[in-house]
Amino acid sequence: MIPSELKKLFNKGINIIKYLKEKENILTSDEIIEISYDLQAGSYTKNLLNNEELEQFYIDYTNELSKEIKVLCTPYSIMEAGIGEASTFANTLDNFANIKSYGFDISFSRLLFAKQYLKMKGHGTVELSTGNLYDIPFLDNSIDIVYTSHTIEPNGGNEVKILKELYRVTNKYLILLEPAYELSNNLIKERMDYHGYCKNLKKHAESLGYKIIKYKLFKYSANEQNPTAIIIIEKNNIEKNNIECPLACPKFKTQIYKNEHYLYSDDSLYVYPRIKDINLLRKENAILATNFDDSGACYKSCI
Repeated sequence: MIPSELKKLFNKGINIIKYLKEKENILTSDEIIEISYDLQAGSYTKNLLNNEELEQFYIDYTNELSKEIKVLCTPYSIMEAGIGEASTFANTLDNFANIKSYGFDISFSRLLFAKQYLKMKGHGTVELSTGNLYDIPFLDNSIDIVYTSHTIEPNGGNEVKILKELYRVTNKYLILLEPAYELSNNLIKERMDYHGYCKNLKKHAESLGYKIIKYKLFKYSANEQNPTAIIIIEKNNIEKNNIECPLACPKFKTQIYKNEHYLYSDDSLYVYPRIKDINLLRKENAILATNFDDSGACYKSCI
């Protein structure tokens, strides 16, 4: 089914993720999530800008998140994995000054809206990239604070793989604001099961040997039928990665260099495009270019 047909179903109120999951062997989980969220692009910031109550919720939600972060450390860098339209990230950044900030999302369309919203909020220097939770385009131990806000949610069954990637990138703390499955009643659990939400994040993190220093219901939730839990994971004995540019080739996690039009890794020998100042760093965007550097075309810089 082509995207234009899916858009018609979306406009009729059909749950696209549920609809596509019921169509056997048509698309991968990644493709389903990308299509669903891309079709929603613009709706989050539109609702936020036209709803004072929702705007206040995000202020309260992000203020609480920021308090949690400031108790932990004074971060040099911060990243939201699955930034969407930056409705959470922009408001979080209101609480920090002089911090290196990064966000990635599977949907390019949502990042276009994120870029607009961040600029409107005075955070136009955020580095935005397309990326996948399974192959995050950042170097090991490169970001002090990595957090999610209902990003892992639609990826039920893939929790361990995602946790490993988030933990790999984290330098100090990983903060998960995700569905509170284990802290909910049976009715809410049934709803989460129906939608295929993630669960057992604490249990999975413990099985991987991660140090959990907080796990409880978060003070704020956008939907009482989908309460939020906060899990804070501390990453010990990791030396600071002092590379100024933390972006990485998603295929091999090697250092990447950037200029206005493209990104290039002279270790992996892959080139990635940039469109409207957004880095396209999903594996599908990789272009093999084994002689790119020899041609003199590679301009090693980190803007």
